[in-house]
Amino acid sequence: MSFNIGLSGMRAASKDLNVTGNNIANAGTAGFKQSRAEFADVYAANMGTGKNQVGSGVLLANVSQQFSQGNINYTQNALDLAINGNGFFITSNNGEISYTRAGYFGTDREGYVVNNMGNRLQGYSVDGAGNRIMVQSDLRIQSGQQEPRATSSVVQSYNLDSTQTRPANAAVFNPEDPLSYNSSTSTNIYDAQGNPHVMTQYFVKSAPPATNEWAMHVLIDGVNPRDPSSTQPFSYNVNFNAAGQFATPAFTAMQADPLNPGPLEAPAVTGENGTLSFGAADWTPAEPNPAVPGSMVANGAANSAIVFDMRGSSQYASSFGVNSLSQDGYTTGLLAGLEIDDSGVIFARYTNGQSKIQGQVLLANFANVQGLTPAGKTAWTQSFASGEPVIGTPRSSTMGALQSGALEDSNVELSDQLVNLIVAQRNYQANAKTIETESAITQTIINLR
Repeated sequence: MSFNIGLSGMRAASKDLNVTGNNIANAGTAGFKQSRAEFADVYAANMGTGKNQVGSGVLLANVSQQFSQGNINYTQNALDLAINGNGFFITSNNGEISYTRAGYFGTDREGYVVNNMGNRLQGYSVDGAGNRIMVQSDLRIQSGQQEPRATSSVVQSYNLDSTQTRPANAAVFNPEDPLSYNSSTSTNIYDAQGNPHVMTQYFVKSAPPATNEWAMHVLIDGVNPRDPSSTQPFSYNVNFNAAGQFATPAFTAMQADPLNPGPLEAPAVTGENGTLSFGAADWTPAEPNPAVPGSMVANGAANSAIVFDMRGSSQYASSFGVNSLSQDGYTTGLLAGLEIDDSGVIFARYTNGQSKIQGQVLLANFANVQGLTPAGKTAWTQSFASGEPVIGTPRSSTMGALQSGALEDSNVELSDQLVNLIVAQRNYQANAKTIETESAITQTIINLR
């Protein structure tokens, strides 16, 4: 009996050494979770045995993994991901799903986000408009260039100096004559092909008694927006009330079209006060004409309508200034980098200063994480004991937050493991001593004469 008891103790100590050694070996493995050897005593289960029976040794009851949080270690790779809290990354190997806390991710030659084993990270993809498709799929980064977007909206707020008087040469507007206007401001806008253009607005104060009225002349690239061969601007009235607040901009007479005698078609005033439309027919994108230096010619880009929102502008007794300005157009952009926020949304940054959603990372959690089956390579698979995965986005429900450019370190505490090594070694030696002692007793019995 003592031989079996000592042998079971040696086997248990050996298993303990194996578990501890595996923990130590993976102390530097990102996402690794340390294990603990759990033992149970053994007693004979014969009918009628007394309550003071002698035990039959020890057995390994379970090797339990400890899913405590590891330290977050920051890296220089934007696609390195760490989970701060509950959850596992979901990866797929040709449809075979596994779960991991190791966030070594990058892209393969097809643009799919993969870990260092080539398994594809799972998440929500997006459609062409950047809307999430709420179906779990392989995450993929679109590395192509971003198509340009023509400017369709210009939102601006400015102040016109109410103390100014009508300039001396206001009767004949000339963009090269500062005495023909009071103030001016320029805005970069873009056509349908992504070509940049400079739209300049010139403000001319009206003569008394119309002291709250201004004329706004508009040139794009220094020429008439509709007719690139003309330097005469589009003109609008910009009106303010007695308190200096912006009123509805009203269309006034425009210059005659040299190709079509009579006044040009007026852009329609739309929306609330302070919003007017610049119809598609009112702007022909142009470029310098190489055949006639100093002149412009249509560049082939499609015409596009622009809505001007000038609500918030004012006429107060202070110097002219643009308080805010934004427009929604941009030129072609190449992929410059990736950013992932703590909710798992992947943003692509482009060289044109724009960003676009590329997808969102999904996480999975389980009712019993210790019931997961270790699959090696710092991955686990679902089992009956773990229960079904609960899938959600980071920071939702019980899911942890995602940290981009970081990895979760192993949760192995080396000092504890080294102490465990000493304890396991002593246990092994002590059980070996039990066998040695039993052997000596047996030998004594054999030597009896």
